[in-house]
Amino acid sequence: MKRLGFEFHEVMSGTYQLVGQPNQHGDIRLDCKAAAGSVVQHARDGLVELTGTLDMENIAEDVPVSGWIEIKPVSKKTLRYEFSFTGNDGQPYRFAGQKDVKFLDLLRTMTTLVGTVTRGGAELATATLRFDVRADLWPFLMSWKPAWR
Repeated sequence: MKRLGFEFHEVMSGTYQLVGQPNQHGDIRLDCKAAAGSVVQHARDGLVELTGTLDMENIAEDVPVSGWIEIKPVSKKTLRYEFSFTGNDGQPYRFAGQKDVKFLDLLRTMTTLVGTVTRGGAELATATLRFDVRADLWPFLMSWKPAWR
């Protein structure tokens, strides 16, 4: 029996900086699809599956990512993103970050994702990605759709 879920598309970009190396930085861009297999299950746990591509200058250029987003802007006041990818060097990496939602500063906090990139458990870089409201809001809103899974 199929269940009603939903999906949407999100693009964020920004910069990263290598830990302990202030002159080592670059651009980062996440282009992802988020999908919940069941609206009922999502209401319980807030989780959606994340797939897409990451472009992290000099580290991972246009590589696939997979992971999840925990969407709990009311109860926890966060949107938590975690995903893994393989770098240009063939090594596994992980991104973990979140949007900390503040209702008195909703636009900025819902569009700013701060996170860390790790390799082998060691912190490699910090990153700040932003959702460009002017360029991407309409495509983002139009990408939301029900999905039968």
